Amino acid sequence: MEQEVLSDSLEAMSLDGRSDMHTFRLHMVTWNVATAEPPDDVSSLLKLHSPKTPDLYVIGLQEVRAAPLKFVTDLAFDDSWSHLFMNTLAPRGYVKVSSIRMQGLLLLFFTRLEHVPFIRNIQVSYTRTGMFGYWGNKGGVSMRLSFYGHMLCFLNCHLAAHMNYASQRVDEFEYILDNQTFNSKDTPNILDHKVVFWFGDLNFRIADHGMHFLRSCITSQRFNLLWSKDQLTMMKQQAASLQEFEEGPLDFQPTYKFDLHSDNYDSSGKKRKPAWTDRILWRVKAKASPATEDEGEDSEAGSSEKAQQQASVAGEEDEELSLKVKQDLYTSNMEYGVSDHKPVIGTFHLELKKMYNTPLVQVSAEGDWSADFDAMVTYTILQPFPSSAWDWIGLYKVGFKSTMDYITYTWVKDDQVSLNDELVQVYVSKDEIPVLGGECILCYFSSNLQCIVGISKPFKVQESRVAIEEGLVPENVNGLDQAVLS
Repeated sequence: MEQEVLSDSLEAMSLDGRSDMHTFRLHMVTWNVATAEPPDDVSSLLKLHSPKTPDLYVIGLQEVRAAPLKFVTDLAFDDSWSHLFMNTLAPRGYVKVSSIRMQGLLLLFFTRLEHVPFIRNIQVSYTRTGMFGYWGNKGGVSMRLSFYGHMLCFLNCHLAAHMNYASQRVDEFEYILDNQTFNSKDTPNILDHKVVFWFGDLNFRIADHGMHFLRSCITSQRFNLLWSKDQLTMMKQQAASLQEFEEGPLDFQPTYKFDLHSDNYDSSGKKRKPAWTDRILWRVKAKASPATEDEGEDSEAGSSEKAQQQASVAGEEDEELSLKVKQDLYTSNMEYGVSDHKPVIGTFHLELKKMYNTPLVQVSAEGDWSADFDAMVTYTILQPFPSSAWDWIGLYKVGFKSTMDYITYTWVKDDQVSLNDELVQVYVSKDEIPVLGGECILCYFSSNLQCIVGISKPFKVQESRVAIEEGLVPENVNGLDQAVLS
């Protein structure tokens, strides 16, 4: 079943690039997890039982536990939250293509496998704002990428706390915008991207209202009575940097601060006022306005046909370059109680024209594969791209979790054995092939683009004759086979 789904997905990659507008579903989560370990089940958080299957998951966490020893371990082996999301989403056909962590801030990006070769130019960045910019407990982490040729940027922030620091929160946001840059001529800054999603524990509070009025409005679900005193709403009227960002209506309970494992707001001695600290906003870059200079009646009359042609071409370009964002859902999830914050979910439709529909590289496994003999990979460059001596081809188990979840890999240049104008062959030693075999795929990873740019069709690695003859069992086999068995 997995192989049939994968084959159908990969076949869709070869469609004509001049297709109509396409719609993709994006599921976003922001959650301050307050250094807690993850719950056993995140199905509800990810809405796994919804008939509308997302194409992309973007998950932003704040206050992931970052004790020194644990943080070093997490950097080497992934943290428990990343493992939970990967283990949950991989069996459903999702791959983690990138992530970034700065102390307690974590940003994860997952996509369905069929989109992987069309997510390119991935770059990440981070900015510290805690302790005068020296400590990463507050700040922002971002990820930018090209999705079918459209530049998207995701910015996960944890801003300054406390009621009286609304202006400082705006200052921190603007500082992050100014300081995060990318190695790109066209989109060097966050706001240069076609769409920016800004989310996280932004820490804006509800001003002025007393506790009794707040709780009365929440109990009666008259949330709209609190909107005018929401600090982010108020600051948007003052700060130009916020005014282009859109947000859905706050038609859900304030998500902070709760007693642990409870739906009750803070009952401690501090009795903090409830607030919508956890938010998801987005900004679609405005189109550049056309030149307005009048060239004169004679010139205009003499070039009417040319003007019509230019308008037609401009219309086609606008359609190609346009990207529409529609929010379908904006809510919190009250069932999780491991943190004093409740997670916030936003689901979106992205409507766009695919700027390309062919992967950069076509890669395939040649002949039969087994640990009894050396194997061969062939690949073809379908479109020019900045290849590198550091490019590699990975062997993955069908249903792999992330770009780094390979069984083994081979360097494209080092192990190249033949070359012609179209087809390149790369050698794979039998010692690198899993003894027990299994269903696998090959992926070509571009070092410069920091992404997978080509995926093979699934193929069967046969069990080694040696394994059969010697009766090898899982505890006797090497690490490669443990990866296949897991």
